[in-house]
Amino acid sequence: MTSQETAESEAEQKSLLRRAVGAAAIGNCTEWYDFGVYAYVAAYVGHQFFPGPWETVSAFGVFAISFLFRPLGSLFFGPLGDRIGRQKVLAVTILLMSGSTFAIGVLPTYGAIGIFAPMLLLLCRLLQGFSTGGEYGGAATYIAEYAPDRKRGFWGSWLEFGTLVGFGLGALVPTILILTLDSTSMETWGWRIPFLIAGPLGGVGLYLRSKLEDTPAFKQLENTHQVAKSPLRDLVREWWRQLLILMGIVVLINVANYTILTYMETYLSDTLNVPDGQEHQVLVPLLLTVAFMMVIITPIGALSDRIGRKPLFISAAICFLVLPVPAFWLIGQGTVLTTVLGLALLAVGHVQLIGPLAATLPAMFPTKVRYAAFSVGYNISTAVFGGTAPLVNDAVVTNTGNSYFPAFYLMGAALVALVPILLMKETARKPLMQNAPAPAPAS
Repeated sequence: MTSQETAESEAEQKSLLRRAVGAAAIGNCTEWYDFGVYAYVAAYVGHQFFPGPWETVSAFGVFAISFLFRPLGSLFFGPLGDRIGRQKVLAVTILLMSGSTFAIGVLPTYGAIGIFAPMLLLLCRLLQGFSTGGEYGGAATYIAEYAPDRKRGFWGSWLEFGTLVGFGLGALVPTILILTLDSTSMETWGWRIPFLIAGPLGGVGLYLRSKLEDTPAFKQLENTHQVAKSPLRDLVREWWRQLLILMGIVVLINVANYTILTYMETYLSDTLNVPDGQEHQVLVPLLLTVAFMMVIITPIGALSDRIGRKPLFISAAICFLVLPVPAFWLIGQGTVLTTVLGLALLAVGHVQLIGPLAATLPAMFPTKVRYAAFSVGYNISTAVFGGTAPLVNDAVVTNTGNSYFPAFYLMGAALVALVPILLMKETARKPLMQNAPAPAPAS
């Protein structure tokens, strides 16, 4: 091969890598767009579907219940992705995910059809949770298997960049509507618009994913006839220790994710007693926090390629042990500046987790069970600790008046996660496992 042919081949591979990363990240963007939208219009959803004294809590309750279907989705889509390929499954999950979010935007309300309205809302959320159960693990696996060994942290961080873009859009669209529409318009039809946007967003993602082939690692597995007949059985029998380590780490990741990115809008509005017409006191600090994380997340991912994933995870756990109380004290001062500073303290720890995340967790398992392992372990932990975080935080703060409870919740999650973080193996700059015996955990 001539030098020109070599250069052309490298350019083609890099272009393919970028398209693979983009196609994977847009699914995560769609997923977190839904979460952001739901969090920001939860009060309107509560008014329309759960009229009564527990409107917002009921809306977050539906949000939490939908997470119970994530493990079911992971048990279905994860092993399927290890049997028939990553690309096919990811095309299905983004279609179901965006479609169910779009459907919420056209649902009739309680005033129109009574009890059937919250039932249909719950059905849409359950379908969203089921499809999401196969989305994130597959997207992270897809990027990890395409990325070069020495830059897996950098390329994997773009998946979480998609998370932040999705949440940012999910916050920005309702923010614009809330600030531009009068309260009557927002209550009657404005809350629907953010959900409807998920339709074309998912359509773009489906188009991009349909144009890609499967990953080189999975094609090698197919070519050597080593595709697992029962990935879930192999996972439980051979890799259960690694699975428990993954689930323990994800406890902190999810409590942080859903406290900072989903619950904080409600917390700030209620705890700081923000008056009508002054919503910018809540929305602007949150958007600035997301923007801050977007700026530093890919440098953090690249940093994990140089110093390792484990040091960053340990640093993140320590941050969540010592910074939440000062952060919530700053937030409690009630000014835009102190709120931004408090949220920034939380973001410093969180970005150290999510930056290397997509490069770290898939590398803990061999190709034949990688999709199933990530999806099942991640989503079981998410269902128990992630989706319930807004509900638990809101219920405790509302009933006890203890505005520091979310800080203590984050600190407890960090304490739990520190043990599996110390037990996990370092995977930076190492090739992904193909088929290997399960290792014993090591420091």
